[in-house]
Amino acid sequence: MQKKGGIMFSGFDIQQLTSAFIVLFAVIDIIGAIPIILSLKQKGRPVNASNATLISFGLLVLFFYAGDAILKLFQVDIASFAIAGALIIFFMALEMILDVEIFKNQGPIQEATLVPLVFPLLAGAGAFTTLLTLRAEYASINILLALVLNMVWVYIVLKMTDRIERFLGKGGIYMIRKFFGIILVAISARLFTENITALLAEINK
Repeated sequence: MQKKGGIMFSGFDIQQLTSAFIVLFAVIDIIGAIPIILSLKQKGRPVNASNATLISFGLLVLFFYAGDAILKLFQVDIASFAIAGALIIFFMALEMILDVEIFKNQGPIQEATLVPLVFPLLAGAGAFTTLLTLRAEYASINILLALVLNMVWVYIVLKMTDRIERFLGKGGIYMIRKFFGIILVAISARLFTENITALLAEINK
C-alpha cells in the first residue's frame, strides 16, 4: 500500500487496519453489551449515545498516547506490556466463551452513561491494554483509524439498540459473543508467543 498524504498516513496498511479493527471490535464487544444496555433502560437509566461515544473515544485516545509515558515511568517495555495484555485478552475471551464473570464492576457511581457503559464496557481495562498491546505490532495510524471505525459502529449500535436486538435475537447475540471469544483466544495466543520471543531475545543479548 503506497503512502498517502505524507507523514499523516505514513505506515498506513489495510491489513493492519483490518486486524486492529477486528481485535478492538471483539474487545469492546458493543453487540454483546446490548442486553446490559437494554437492562439499564428498563431500570430508568437511559444512555446518551453521543456522550458515551465521544467520552469513550477521548479516553481511549488519551491512553493510547499517554500510556507509553506511563509505562516508561514504571520502567516497563512494550513487549512486557504486550504479554500482560495478551493474558488479559485471554481472560476476557474466557468470559465470552464460558459465560463466567472474571472482571467485576463494583464501583459506586450510578450514572449509566459513564458507568457502566463508558467504563468499563467501552473504555475499560481491556480496551486500554489492547491499544498498547497493538502498538507493539502495528503502526499508530492503523490503530487510530480502527478505533475511529469502532467508535462509529458503537454510536450506531447505541442509537439502534432495540432494532439490533430484534434483528439478531438473543440467540444471535449469544453466538456472536462465542465466535469473537474464540477469535480473541487466537489473537491472545499470537500476541503472547510473538512478544515472549522478542522479550527473551532482548534478555539474552
